[in-house]
Amino acid sequence: MTVTETELRTAMIAAAEQQLASSAGRDIATRAVCEAVGVSQPVLYRLFGDKRGLLDAVADAGFERYAALKAAQPATGDPVADLRAGWDQHMAFARENPALYQLMFAPRPQAHSGARARVFGLLEAQLVRCAAAGALTVAPGVAAQLILSANVGVALNLIAQPELFDSASLSGQMRDTVFGAVLTTAAAPAEPDPVSAAALRLRSQLRVAGTPALEPAEATLLEVWLDRIAGTVRRGR
Repeated sequence: MTVTETELRTAMIAAAEQQLASSAGRDIATRAVCEAVGVSQPVLYRLFGDKRGLLDAVADAGFERYAALKAAQPATGDPVADLRAGWDQHMAFARENPALYQLMFAPRPQAHSGARARVFGLLEAQLVRCAAAGALTVAPGVAAQLILSANVGVALNLIAQPELFDSASLSGQMRDTVFGAVLTTAAAPAEPDPVSAAALRLRSQLRVAGTPALEPAEATLLEVWLDRIAGTVRRGR
């Protein structure tokens, strides 16, 4: 039976991930990957370019698994509760897939995987829902930067040095600290600049639901104005 290139790619990615998980040094040997699948090394070079390309493919496959978990988590009417559940789910993914998680999130020279950016996008989408509900004090992009940095930092430290960072309460304490910096609470004082807060909320509501009342160019212009009123920059969305 003829094996397609797609099937070969899938098999080699699976073999590489298995080797990565069983390696004490969190590394792979391309020769061993090829032997596990029953192909020669030129096949690997043709499909992935080099070892770095294979690792990028493993990381991107890890994102697909991560995204599937996120998709399986049903959205409720409480976006803040969903955000908290998302943090805990992220930590669970790291604990269950330590080698894969390190590959996805630890810096690698000249890596081209889009896994980290795509995870950021999923988080930002959750935060847009929070902003639309009036629960966010900063732009969704800024909040995503803060939350993902903290979430990844705790997870990588837990994986690298569990003897120092495997406190049962550490993840929850970090989550609550960061969330407290970007989310409103019932006991929070009145918003000092209600116009800016309203602009931020309206911009996020438009991103969630859109409006048929505006042409695309008009909607883009309105978003620029709302950004200006909210005191945020577009790249921080």
